[in-house]
Amino acid sequence: MAVDVTGPMDERYDEILTERALGLVETLHRAYDGRRRELLDARARRVAEIADGASLGFLPETKEIRDDPEWRVAPAAPGLVDRRVEITGPTDRKMTINALNSGAKVWLADQEDANTPTWENVVGGQLNLLDAITRRIDFSTGTKSYALKPDAELATIVVRPRGWHLPEKHVLVDGEPTSGSLVDFALYFAACAQPQLDRGQGPYFYLPKMESHLEARLWNDVFVTAQEALGIPRGTIRATVLIETYPAAFEMEEILYELREHSAGLNAGRWDYMFSVIKTHRTRGTAFQLPDRNSVTMTVPFMRAYTELLVRTCHKRGAHAIGGMAAFIPSKDPAVNEQAFAKVQADKTREAGDGFDGSWVAHPGMVETCREVFDSVLGERPNQVDKLREDVTVTAAQLLDVAATPGEVTEAGLRNNVSVAIQYLAAWLEGTGAVGIFNLMEDAATAEISRSQIWQWRRNEVVLDTGDTVTTELVEHIADEEITKLDNPARYTAARSLFLEVALADEYTDFLTLPAYERFK
Repeated sequence: MAVDVTGPMDERYDEILTERALGLVETLHRAYDGRRRELLDARARRVAEIADGASLGFLPETKEIRDDPEWRVAPAAPGLVDRRVEITGPTDRKMTINALNSGAKVWLADQEDANTPTWENVVGGQLNLLDAITRRIDFSTGTKSYALKPDAELATIVVRPRGWHLPEKHVLVDGEPTSGSLVDFALYFAACAQPQLDRGQGPYFYLPKMESHLEARLWNDVFVTAQEALGIPRGTIRATVLIETYPAAFEMEEILYELREHSAGLNAGRWDYMFSVIKTHRTRGTAFQLPDRNSVTMTVPFMRAYTELLVRTCHKRGAHAIGGMAAFIPSKDPAVNEQAFAKVQADKTREAGDGFDGSWVAHPGMVETCREVFDSVLGERPNQVDKLREDVTVTAAQLLDVAATPGEVTEAGLRNNVSVAIQYLAAWLEGTGAVGIFNLMEDAATAEISRSQIWQWRRNEVVLDTGDTVTTELVEHIADEEITKLDNPARYTAARSLFLEVALADEYTDFLTLPAYERFK
């Protein structure tokens, strides 16, 4: 076996980094890493074509798939029939217990945006998942102990591996770094697929950052190969795809089709979707310029078109449609809570009314609010996949209509982007990928949209509500001012450097987590 593990072998790592798991990594790497790289190159070509004047649109070559009324995705698997509340969070030991005990129906166990991919987090998170499934997990702070409730009360585990673009430098095949996606998938599948089946569930995944149905086809081929390699029946895996990139919004049906024997639905994002709007159209001037990110709600025209199309697409094909994130963290301030809970309730009411089958929260304290809203719509039904939304017709022009987004670019919005991004990156570089900032649970998507907006505003020489133009000097000045407002300003030196590197670069960096990952050994 030509697999080298260059990270340290800490206590119990041999339970995850088994010959079986590393053999699967090797098999998948040899079979699919070339295709993965080709698909990443195809992303870059698409951006170049858009820069030359091309437009995103529904693909003529896949029209037959969209027009065929007969095909459906696989039936919902055990534990994924009722998904009215899903909680997200990283796979550290405390969060693992709290998420599973939260009362949510599903836990998105995050190895991606809410996780810093240090070697300790990559392997330690897998150990925590294995221990949770085999009920060997516990956690104590010294003053409080945490333990799992009975199995029947636990959320269903759905693991989100890293996106196709991220490498894993600590696992080499023939001396080459492997794909973070394939490593996360293979380690979990090898350790936990059979134990999950023994519990009456299965190996379930959330797939992030895909930009085309060809990337979904790659995942489906990975699933087939892995199931065959480990003797797991074909079709056991289920995957929910996050439609969180702009190009993927035009290929929703095709993505479901490619994964149809393994598909569990689609999810609607917000920050990553907006980040992708900027990334794909970064050279197209003000037509795709967004105002302050907090003013861009899910009801602005281009976001509304996207969510309506997602529900229609999913239910047309028998798949679940999962709504977006409520990132609020309950506060000790009753007034803050009252306002925030009202916003969350209104947002979830809109989603449930639109036909979504469930939605996300980031904190256990928000589970009840989300559940009550969906209970009021679903009642005893586990979902509303039968709500076909045949009234919905969405055009490419509607998905592309970013210019109709109301709002302005303000100094307050600029400062918020700078402060939140720097605070988040400081925690990320210290090994924490889910961070509470200003009463919101933030992950890498927040840092991505924040730095992308600043890059766009500077390139477009945007004038703020104060009359100031967004320039390199202004952003650097605001960064210094915002850092002085924080405790221990010296803690943010490395984060400031990384943030300014990607926010003020002449050439746009596709993912800030790539240069950030290079900071680790």
